[in-house]
Amino acid sequence: MSADIKLEQAKMTNSNDNPTASTRASEDGNRALHYEENLLWEKERSDTPGVDLPTPTGIALRTGSEPRGDIGLPQVSEPQALRHFVRMSTWNYSIDHGFFPLGSCTMKHNPRINEKVARIPGFAHLHPMQPESTTQGALALMYDLQHWLAELTNLPGVCLAPAAGAHGELAGMMTIRRAHELNGNKHKTVILIPDSAHGTNPATAITCGFTVRNIPTGGTGRVTVDAFKQALYAVSEDGAEVAGMMVTNPNTCGLFETDILEISELLHDAGGYFYCDGANFNALVGKIRPGDFGVDVMHINLHKTFSTPHGGGGPGSGPICVTEELAQYMPVPTVIKDGEKYKLEWEEDRPDTLGRLKGFQGQFGMHVRALSYMLSHGADGLKRVSEDAVLNANYILRSLESDFNAPYADQGPCMHEALLTDKHQKANGVQTLDIAKALIERGYHPMTVYFPMVLPGTMLIEPTETESKDSMDRFISVMKEIAEDSANLDNAEEHFHSFPHSSPRRRLDEVKAARNPQLRWK
Repeated sequence: MSADIKLEQAKMTNSNDNPTASTRASEDGNRALHYEENLLWEKERSDTPGVDLPTPTGIALRTGSEPRGDIGLPQVSEPQALRHFVRMSTWNYSIDHGFFPLGSCTMKHNPRINEKVARIPGFAHLHPMQPESTTQGALALMYDLQHWLAELTNLPGVCLAPAAGAHGELAGMMTIRRAHELNGNKHKTVILIPDSAHGTNPATAITCGFTVRNIPTGGTGRVTVDAFKQALYAVSEDGAEVAGMMVTNPNTCGLFETDILEISELLHDAGGYFYCDGANFNALVGKIRPGDFGVDVMHINLHKTFSTPHGGGGPGSGPICVTEELAQYMPVPTVIKDGEKYKLEWEEDRPDTLGRLKGFQGQFGMHVRALSYMLSHGADGLKRVSEDAVLNANYILRSLESDFNAPYADQGPCMHEALLTDKHQKANGVQTLDIAKALIERGYHPMTVYFPMVLPGTMLIEPTETESKDSMDRFISVMKEIAEDSANLDNAEEHFHSFPHSSPRRRLDEVKAARNPQLRWK
């Protein structure tokens, strides 16, 4: 069947584009067992709403204000409300639906044993304000998690409180700032950050009051010793001093920073601290400890490396690990052992701490899941996780390097994610966004697009260790089909600009949507 015929059929069954679609689909726009769903306010007003309480009389409002009139809530029945939210829930794509190749995000399977353990009543029903005498099991679990994170990183100070990755970054950089403040080094104000860093890195440094200087990675995709020396020299020429550097290792180009040990030594000689963005620790866990290549502070995304739910399945958790020197400055609370009992260490116990970053002790349910993952894998299993994640990424890279531009393929193996660009496809008017939309049409969630920004048209693919060879082969086959169509179709640009055809929503005018978003229903 030709692409044009497919397009026309898709248009006829898409109720958003065709006002007469109800002649081919239900009046609601449903197709087969896919449910279209409108807003609650657009539903027929029910005579039997799910909540129908009598109007209170003779009761004065505690606010002292006049009673409000109709506040405009939709009057729907309980079945209408239930079906509305259940139908919308089926639209969410997740790692439980299929392959989720988001580079840098590490969307990996969440083993159900983790969920089972997190739902043990003794864990699930705790309240953070209970007396410590009634939460000894939970505190022991957190203490064990701190221990194993310290072992895996060779960084003995661990704080579990940060609520997610960016919050962990903030905690790490605030720890560095606190150390400089208490040691009389407030004049150290510059943080060096490679252009391959996660976008949150410079934002975090600036939030903490530092000035950011960029280190270019150049054609190798890595920070070289010469580039780092030049950055140090430029800072000193301006009469400033380096407070530290933030480096993601492996970096966002999917490469291990091979000069990182020498660079960290140069940094320490200059009196700076090495903050490592631990978002890509899934490529290293069990293989190498960041403390061994000079890291002073790092955060760990429990959802990326240790399989706790990601995104909407959260909440997140981003513990930090620090050197013994910096442990006195990191946030509170941490769990310590006092004889045979466990307790939370607060400001009065550690006066040099930067203080609290959030309420209570962190996302305890994520701590349970992460420790369950560690213990069920063991040391050998965690090492295998990294090896398989790297193997899978290299399988995808080498399978697609002849179909797409692989800018760093000559730099040796990648780590846990493969970087491609649309350089070859652009010659026929097909760009990264078009490739992403074509993947949606073929039933795949797209990879991370236009990141990292060191090159134009980037596509960052991370299969993780949990994808089978069969799953990756099917994805590779689809990517090859896209590359072939973009090279051989006479109308490739028009063909690809029309994707997706079969999704509930067609392609948006993204510029218009960004500039003129519809934020309110009328």
